[in-house]
Amino acid sequence: MRRRDVLLGSSALGVGAALPALPPAPYLPDEDTIFGWIKTVYSHGIRRPGYPADVWAERWIASRFRRFGLERVRLEPVPAQRWRPHRWSLRVTPNGGATRSVPCYPVPYAAPADGLELELAGYDPSVSAAGKAVLYDVRFLRLPADLGLSAVLPDRVVDPDRTLPGTEHVLPFGPELLAVMEPSIAAGAAAFIGSLTGHPDDSHHYYVPYDAVRRPIPGVWISGSDGAWLRGLLAAGPVHVRLTATSTVDTITSHNVVGELPGADDDLVIVGSHHDGPWSSAVEDGSGIALVLAQAAYWSSVPAAERPHRMVFLLHAAHVAGFTGQLDFIARHRAELDRTVLEVHLEHAARLPANGLPVPRWFFTSQVPALEAAVRGALVAEGVHRSLILTPTALGEQPPTDAAFYYRAGVPIVNFLSAPYYLFDRADTLDKVDRAGLVPLTRATIRVIQSTRGVTPADWRRLVSRPPSTIARPNRRRAEAERQKRS
Repeated sequence: MRRRDVLLGSSALGVGAALPALPPAPYLPDEDTIFGWIKTVYSHGIRRPGYPADVWAERWIASRFRRFGLERVRLEPVPAQRWRPHRWSLRVTPNGGATRSVPCYPVPYAAPADGLELELAGYDPSVSAAGKAVLYDVRFLRLPADLGLSAVLPDRVVDPDRTLPGTEHVLPFGPELLAVMEPSIAAGAAAFIGSLTGHPDDSHHYYVPYDAVRRPIPGVWISGSDGAWLRGLLAAGPVHVRLTATSTVDTITSHNVVGELPGADDDLVIVGSHHDGPWSSAVEDGSGIALVLAQAAYWSSVPAAERPHRMVFLLHAAHVAGFTGQLDFIARHRAELDRTVLEVHLEHAARLPANGLPVPRWFFTSQVPALEAAVRGALVAEGVHRSLILTPTALGEQPPTDAAFYYRAGVPIVNFLSAPYYLFDRADTLDKVDRAGLVPLTRATIRVIQSTRGVTPADWRRLVSRPPSTIARPNRRRAEAERQKRS
């Protein structure tokens, strides 16, 4: 990570700026209510695009929006690629040894295979793997939990108990991100066997890649321990495998779920997440659905004049099938984006199973001093600890969120996301949800949205529309002046 991109050399976030008061409201959902929504969504099963649980979720979310009194509630159609696995197995036979079945799971959108018999080879970029099944290690990235910021940019870290420094954050990706099969394909492999090396749970249930790109060879995931066993066999002599991974891909119509509320003016604040998930997925993104519903419930109980702008509540379709819901909404609503003051995205209220602490919370925030100060102030006020305030480009060319392309479109953003190692795993179950954080996250988001009162789209876009390298360094004096100007 490039620390310069975190704040371009400054850690001053206007900590002393006055916080906007929460408007009075008769209804702020409590923890049991928000978690109850997650349980309801989770109970319907695997929520991939086009699966019955996701079709149900679209209609259920729309019904909640209507119950809250939102206007223009609608399902906007989005074409998506539905991937359905049917049968999968991996049988391994060492030279002169007994055949053994190895637990596996198909690689999404990879080519199907039925009883494909191949010689196994370990991946070596300098050696052709033509006609062979390649054993390839995917090693989950491990980073300092505070990304090294506590010592150098402390205002970027909200961690008063100092639980982040000196600890490790295991991400749900290897350095290849979604391009896990490409090295093996480039080596001429006829099949891919991905070993999840170093996975904390030694799992093989992994839904990656999820970009809906069809790969030309079949593949399966196996656990890191089984991968190590296979490497031991290869060291002793030839190994043959028999691979089955049958699946179908078809085009279906999913839907972005949208509802609106009038506000003090016709400029927009968008509050979003996505409704699909790789499994039943309590965290990814059952929690995102519930956090958006909590915002809709709250703001629907506030008089229109006390909403800072017109509000759009949005659950994208097909995040785990190539992000097509996000892309479709941006293409369809270009004019509305031009008058959007802020896009807030809420994803993954997650806890660590080992100690119950929240997974490090990332808040990707446009480099606008007043907005950065509002985010920090809200996190401090509501006790949303173990949080990092990051620039949109802190971890790459765009945020690793379901709202990345809003940033690319020039819209100011605050994207909340945590990235637990189990995010794309079947182990994303109800016990992984950060229950205690649901209400504080909701209240902090309300404060951030309230801070946009009086702000126009042009006010902040004059900063975010520039390349990040040219944005002036923010400081407390500038943040305070900006706040006073808005108030």
